[in-house]
Amino acid sequence: MSRRKLSRRQFVAATAMSSAALITAPYVRGAYAAGKLSIGFWDHWVPGANKASTELVNEWAAKEKVEVTIDYIPSQGNKLLLTTQAEAQAKSGHDILAMSTWLPHAHAEQLEPVNDVVEAVIKQSGDVNGTVRYLGQAGGKWLAVPACVGSQIKGPCSRIDLMKKHANIDVQAMYPAGQAPKADAWTTDAFLKAAEACQKGGVPFGIGLGETSDSVDTVGAFFLAFGAEVVDAKGNVVVKNDNVRQVLEFYKKLMAFLPPDAPAWDDSSNNKWLVSGRGALIMNPPSAWAVAKRDAPQVAEQCWTHGFPVGPKGRFAPFLPYYWSIWKFAQNKEAAKSLLLRLSQPDAIEKMVTASGGYDLPAFEKLTTLKTWAEEGPPKGTLYHYPNPHKHQVLSISASPAPPKVAQQIYTQATLTKMCVRFYQGEPMEKTLAWAEGELEGFMRS
Repeated sequence: MSRRKLSRRQFVAATAMSSAALITAPYVRGAYAAGKLSIGFWDHWVPGANKASTELVNEWAAKEKVEVTIDYIPSQGNKLLLTTQAEAQAKSGHDILAMSTWLPHAHAEQLEPVNDVVEAVIKQSGDVNGTVRYLGQAGGKWLAVPACVGSQIKGPCSRIDLMKKHANIDVQAMYPAGQAPKADAWTTDAFLKAAEACQKGGVPFGIGLGETSDSVDTVGAFFLAFGAEVVDAKGNVVVKNDNVRQVLEFYKKLMAFLPPDAPAWDDSSNNKWLVSGRGALIMNPPSAWAVAKRDAPQVAEQCWTHGFPVGPKGRFAPFLPYYWSIWKFAQNKEAAKSLLLRLSQPDAIEKMVTASGGYDLPAFEKLTTLKTWAEEGPPKGTLYHYPNPHKHQVLSISASPAPPKVAQQIYTQATLTKMCVRFYQGEPMEKTLAWAEGELEGFMRS
């Protein structure tokens, strides 16, 4: 998500660039074609993952006799975001467009309600988690269909060997493959002690405190673990509370054990930290592990993805869902809904999960135990706990439970990480809280 304002000239230029980068998939033309359908999907970083989506769409199109075009739009350089903004402004573009996290709420007035599709899938495959509802619903209406492709949990990925050696923690025993977690002792206090031990051992935890998504997601989960709300669900600014003070004290202790340049980290920094072998733990989906498989197999075979530590108010993990939306100005809404229903079937979801190597996560509770996560390796079972199959942690998003349009500003402005950094660098607690209060009140007015 963009954290800088674009001039009109920059916006137009970037949008033109994104349009030029679109990859058009083969389309199917039926003898008795039931119209045309234009789709803008997120361009997956996993080789072969787009192919699975294309095959599913083309199979459906051949059966339904619909002429289909697919554009795979990368998120790098905010190309997907800019495409979304451009289409919303022009009221013209794809019938179906992938949107991440906050974007369905940001464009709620221009999206076709999809209650009929989502309710049918929930009836078939089980309910969705609270974060999927929080980001995908408004006023009882489903704004978009929860997508498997692109959805992810950013949980801990620990080095089995380094956690044993330096912190005396066996992460495989704590999160055994094929079994429920045995993680009652995996608390925020235990996490802090482990961070200290690994730092003293020369392999610090690689947790960023910058202004990009990975840093914001991690700090948000810890804020929730301490019950630290800054804006409540009704939109009241409540940042001056003891739970916020408690989590800031926690983060001040934690930051002493992190790499000194953590406030300058971006979303690639923790990945590089893990792959280089310099750290014992990062917070990330399995993308960093997948790169390690290719570039540093000796690191990958020591990685274990597992759950967050539990805090005074519970165990929370960052969940970033993707959605498939239908614009109100779409030319073929009936076909769009039919396709999204097809892509939400269990066999289609399993195909997409397999193609992504287990990176993509279905939103529906009956689809969190697919064999891919049990079988992926090395080491085998390293991804078993990634989809939260035993529901031992609450899937959350940073800045919740504030109203989504306010939470989006807290998130994109990295208010929570900025609070932690200011306090760690010596600003008095009450001055940090007063600064945050002013920022949050500004978001409420905008």
